[in-house]
Amino acid sequence: QVQVVESGGGLVQAGGSLRLSCTASGLTFDDYAMGWFRQAPGKEREGVSCITWSGRSTSYADSVKGRFTISRDNAKNTLYLQMNSLKPEDTAMYYCAAHFRPYNSCSRSSPGYNYWGQGTQVTVSS
Repeated sequence: QVQVVESGGGLVQAGGSLRLSCTASGLTFDDYAMGWFRQAPGKEREGVSCITWSGRSTSYADSVKGRFTISRDNAKNTLYLQMNSLKPEDTAMYYCAAHFRPYNSCSRSSPGYNYWGQGTQVTVSS
């Protein structure tokens, strides 16, 4: 019954922008921290960013800090990732995930995340 669905991926030139969205259903959205992860071919999955249930706190990987912004709208059960100044190395499948954590901290590591979306592909051309 729980569904996590990403959207907004696509093909963009280096320097461009995309906004990813993730809608979750079948859960109490504001009981969950949310995260964005990505995986490129031949590489391990990495945690891009996370946000606490309230949106009070966020965390970013060093590789995206200053370029990406995570946000959430609890009234819409929706998570966002605004990606600016995209680089070819940002090319990956991007996954949205939910972590039951009604506390004011979040993690960018995979263990503990309860639900995962199917992913949306982001391709950045040079």
